[in-house]
Amino acid sequence: MSSDRFDLAVVGAGLNGSLLALAAGRAGLRTALIDRVPLKSLTEAGFDGRTTAIAYTSQRLFAALDVWDDVAGVAEPIRDIRISDAGHDGRASPLFLHFDHREATPDTRDAAPMGWIVENRFLRAALLKRLADCPEIELVSPEEVVDTTRDLDRAELTLKSGRHLPTRLVASAEGRFGSMREDAGIGAQSWSYGQTAIVLVAHHGRSHRGVAQEKFLPGGPFAILPMTDGPAGEHRSSIVWTERAGLVSRLLELDPPRFAAEFAQRFGDHLGPVEPVGPRWSYPLGLVHADRYIDTRLVLVGDAAHGIHPIAGQGYNLGVRDIAALVEVLADSKRLGLDIGAADTLERYAQWRRADNFAMVAATDLLNRLFSNDSKPLRLARGLGLAAVNSVPPLRRFFLRHAMGMVGDLPKLIRGERQ
Repeated sequence: MSSDRFDLAVVGAGLNGSLLALAAGRAGLRTALIDRVPLKSLTEAGFDGRTTAIAYTSQRLFAALDVWDDVAGVAEPIRDIRISDAGHDGRASPLFLHFDHREATPDTRDAAPMGWIVENRFLRAALLKRLADCPEIELVSPEEVVDTTRDLDRAELTLKSGRHLPTRLVASAEGRFGSMREDAGIGAQSWSYGQTAIVLVAHHGRSHRGVAQEKFLPGGPFAILPMTDGPAGEHRSSIVWTERAGLVSRLLELDPPRFAAEFAQRFGDHLGPVEPVGPRWSYPLGLVHADRYIDTRLVLVGDAAHGIHPIAGQGYNLGVRDIAALVEVLADSKRLGLDIGAADTLERYAQWRRADNFAMVAATDLLNRLFSNDSKPLRLARGLGLAAVNSVPPLRRFFLRHAMGMVGDLPKLIRGERQ
């Protein structure tokens, strides 16, 4: 193979693509990261209004890649999660499920948070800093892939600038609507939920104390995620407010006082007076799960392989586990002198990740269908079900450990080990 050939070309420099490129470069794989927009623009405060929930085991990967030191100061720990059903008035049911982070370990002195909430712009800035410092990584942006050639022996990307980029393997981290999956003839199970998520930040009178709340309203889940305090000491939470798609456009057109009133009704008064602040973003919700994760010298990671409902806040963490597994498989193959883009190498990755991803796809789809309705019998059954799980500590601990990513065949980076 020619000396100018890359081991891996990652298409898409979002949170998944950037993390994959960094992990691969740190593992000694010569990597190109390609995106159509200037990478520095991804760190601008106005680029994206979302936050990301970093699960306990995902944080260990960030720490192993030396990224966590740069975000720890702006990451708010999730110490508890409270889940309840609610009606149109936003009032939570007295029947609930409460997860306490101290239950995840036998010795509460060793208890770590269940996860952390971090603004996406801070994650992007930390990743970009480490990417720029890694000699094995070339940042190719702003640039666009206009053609891809893949066969049993090689792959090559043709860029809009006219550059030809040879590589052993191409990774699509384009997101759920990227073109590479379709161009490869990989089908996907997909459907819309008829829901849209409104994402914003709220200020409230009392501290959230590190407690995340999820209320299941008739239109969909209403998540209140703890954030670090603002620059003036204001208490803040990140909100993911799911509603039926037809209602969202009308809500977003309301004048500020009426929108604030609708928002406050759903938020409730448990944290004192509440006010939505800053811009509002909206994202249509649906499900996409690729029929397969690999093709000839092509691999799908993150939302390109599986885009799920945000009901459990696990979408990005699934992608993190994809990345850890893929990099471990590729690094092992390169160390043994094997072809990292060969079919048997990629099949190891696909088999490793499919069961975990399918279980989460099915679980989030079922939960959303079960909880996003106003059937009185179902509401009663849901409340009783939450209360029943809450009353059985071993069962509660089982779900807690799953949410933290502590169950299953975990890759080295997820265990906090360096490649």
